[in-house]
Amino acid sequence: MDHNLILQQPVLRTVYGSMNETSRFFRNSAIIFACLLSVSLIAGHFCFDQTFLVDRLLPAPKSVVPWQMQTTSDSEYGGSSVIRVHEATHSIDYSFTASSSVAHSFASIGMFFYSEESALVDLSQYGVIRFNARCSPRNVLSFTVHTFDKKLTVPGDSSSYRIPTAFFACEESWTPIEIDLKHLEIPEWWLYLKNIPLSDRSYDLSQAANFSFGISGQSPKDVHSSVKIADLELIGRDWRFAYVFGFLAGVIWVAYGIWFFKQHGRALVADLQEKMQKDRPLIAYQQLSVEPHKDKEKSAVLRFMATEYANPDISLDTAIHAIGINRAKMNSILKDEIGLTFSAYLNKLRLTEAARLLAEKPEANVAEIAFSVGYNNVSYFNKLFKNEYGCSPKTFKSVYPAKGENDEHEIHTEKTSA
Repeated sequence: MDHNLILQQPVLRTVYGSMNETSRFFRNSAIIFACLLSVSLIAGHFCFDQTFLVDRLLPAPKSVVPWQMQTTSDSEYGGSSVIRVHEATHSIDYSFTASSSVAHSFASIGMFFYSEESALVDLSQYGVIRFNARCSPRNVLSFTVHTFDKKLTVPGDSSSYRIPTAFFACEESWTPIEIDLKHLEIPEWWLYLKNIPLSDRSYDLSQAANFSFGISGQSPKDVHSSVKIADLELIGRDWRFAYVFGFLAGVIWVAYGIWFFKQHGRALVADLQEKMQKDRPLIAYQQLSVEPHKDKEKSAVLRFMATEYANPDISLDTAIHAIGINRAKMNSILKDEIGLTFSAYLNKLRLTEAARLLAEKPEANVAEIAFSVGYNNVSYFNKLFKNEYGCSPKTFKSVYPAKGENDEHEIHTEKTSA
């Protein structure tokens, strides 16, 4: 151990406090974290709303897709079924009478979509249509989506559209209905009529012309029936917003994590460098080589501490016995000159020397350094070192720039020699 270097350093009269750079880093990182969290929550809420869609078709003025009502029945083809719409703004209220005079009577109302660009709308982001229904008398009705087929559909000919269909029970009291738009069935009779293989049940919701509610084979015949439909909504998922949010949030938080660890390392190194520079004078007393006889007791105390601190058996009693002064005088000298108690100054000397060795001797392990500065208990040394420097000896050894420290030492030695 280089005791000459130890004896050439000036003493420090103050105890240094918390790590300024690290404190500023944690304050700034907390502010940035809070800002990023707020932005993420706001953006997440917006993307959540855009991803999980609940779009109304009723009331009509607030519909997500403009539509107009049309009715159709077998009366157009010689049958006698009738259908009449009573209200189609805030709810859909209609009545019908299905005729038994034809083998396959039909009557339905259609919500025909329209927009500035096309009479077809993209409903592919929706998976469910939800509404409340009430019928008098009880009925079984059909729900149909008319979709464009590139091979079959003739614009203006409603019978040429594919007609994926589902059926639902309509009670005399209000009943909530949900229909899965992704799993509708193309009727077999339509496939036979169009000479299409029964296996071809596909349909394209991205090109939908209209919805329709109609009677079924189980609807009562020759009976006046009324139907009311309210709270008509489309439920869907547009995952594009979730994907974009997930990607951007991932990039931002990964970048923040990388920045955090890099800046934390830099702040820790800056604080360690500052502390090492400030703590150097604690391990010696410059005046010993200049005026060794000015105050013999003070010189003896500081010389003893500077040369014997690495002795694991040193204590206040052994120091008093070796120097030949009483306990009160010993404590008075250390308090006046250093501002520390005997044990605090002893630990300061040991830990400062340990920090120097960790920085300048990367090949030495922590246990060896702990023993070399007077600690027989490595765990106790680790605890004291972390309290002093804010990090474990192992972390200090990995982040402290040994080369820069060595360069500073060489410059200091050159100035001392000069």
